[in-house]
Amino acid sequence: MTDTSWFERMRLGFQKTSERLGDNLTGLVTKAALDEAMLDEIEEALIASDLGPSTAAKVRTRLASERFEKGLNDQAVRIVVAEELGKILAPVAEPLEIDAFPRPQVILVVGVNGSGKTTTIAKLAHLFMEQDYSVLLAAADTFRAAAIEQLQIWADRAGVPVIKGPEGSDSSAIVFDGVKKATAEGIDVLIVDTAGRLQNKKDLMDELAKIRRVLGRLNPAAPHNVVLVLDATTGQNALSQIETFREVAGVTGLVMTKLDGTARGGVMVAAADRYGLPIHAIGIGEGMGDLRPFDAAEAARAIAGVAA
Repeated sequence: MTDTSWFERMRLGFQKTSERLGDNLTGLVTKAALDEAMLDEIEEALIASDLGPSTAAKVRTRLASERFEKGLNDQAVRIVVAEELGKILAPVAEPLEIDAFPRPQVILVVGVNGSGKTTTIAKLAHLFMEQDYSVLLAAADTFRAAAIEQLQIWADRAGVPVIKGPEGSDSSAIVFDGVKKATAEGIDVLIVDTAGRLQNKKDLMDELAKIRRVLGRLNPAAPHNVVLVLDATTGQNALSQIETFREVAGVTGLVMTKLDGTARGGVMVAAADRYGLPIHAIGIGEGMGDLRPFDAAEAARAIAGVAA
């Protein structure tokens, strides 16, 4: 897949979001200059598009100071929106680098059930393999009935091995075996699937703490990354998930999924603005190659509906 085709697909993926933003802006730009009432309405439209109050306020400030020398119209406003979104997203666009030494680099992947966590793990593995890294998966979500089987199916598609145990087994023991195998075989990356239940945060926190203790005995630097997978279709609920998983898991970065099926992709900007956590990659589509490193400028233009 070429970068050009990926960026085109990203624009199509964000189409529902940009259309929603466009629907909220429609009819607002009706004068030769922006007055306070129109700025208020545009700010409210941006908030309604899941961009968040802070982002909306920044865009409003920029619009209020803009001269619009080529004339004030819907496209001119969208260009300003794209530029401001790009400023917010640029600092968090950070690929997941494999740079740990000694190997393996241990990546814990967390997220609620249904977020696309398991499929994202396989897609991350595929992405790393494209960069010539060797990858091992650890099926440490032993709580959910189908989690181990689902990870195995996706691992087979990606062509990567899996360390696993029976349902209900000790997740930290799976991780221990994974680190041992990866170390012995010189594998570059160990990606760990963890339980996604949040009904009892203490149980999940205890489980993750135990995994960390086990990792610490084998490699004091591990886990090197704790990646939270977020389903963009949940809109503002994604922000509460960030809050919770930062508390229980010490999240170090994000992957956004299902951006092709939602009008709520603007929440990615709200997340960047509020938390400043790195966005490592975004997912558009179900295919193995449909997870790619995050490009801030392209995403900003796609959300705002500005042609490349």
